[in-house]
Amino acid sequence: MNNPSQQPLTASLTFRIRFSEIDAMHVAWHGAYAKYFEDARECFGRKFGLDYNLIVSSGFYAPIVDLSFQYRHPIRYNMEPRIDIFYRPTEAAKIVFDYEIRNPEDKRLMATGHSIQVFMDKDYQLVWESPAFYEAWKRRWGVNLQIMCKDDLSVSR
Repeated sequence: MNNPSQQPLTASLTFRIRFSEIDAMHVAWHGAYAKYFEDARECFGRKFGLDYNLIVSSGFYAPIVDLSFQYRHPIRYNMEPRIDIFYRPTEAAKIVFDYEIRNPEDKRLMATGHSIQVFMDKDYQLVWESPAFYEAWKRRWGVNLQIMCKDDLSVSR
């Protein structure tokens, strides 16, 4: 187990806003945020060994089925914001991430987001149970699920 202290699994990436990513209002175009989140997922995958090559070589695909953004402050051309990605454990056969984009100069929160990926087999059929490689990955990183009981006591699994 590489995460004995049960610290959240996170990764960070700094990137520059390119001219091709801004819109007529001179701020980052809303469609560019999907790319920023994708870059964060790839950074997380490299850091924790959960990259697309592993998923595909294990016989699965992991399409995005839910992607949302909340814009807080404009991100402008040539800024170099930092994106932080947070893995959210779940019992379901899915990969869930939350995102924060911050201005590194003043730590201001610029945007937040959320994504959900599910597993499909090579025949494009939805997989209802977590694949063995994903369960092994969770064990490797000591992912500890916290399930809330009816009496609001936290029970570890």
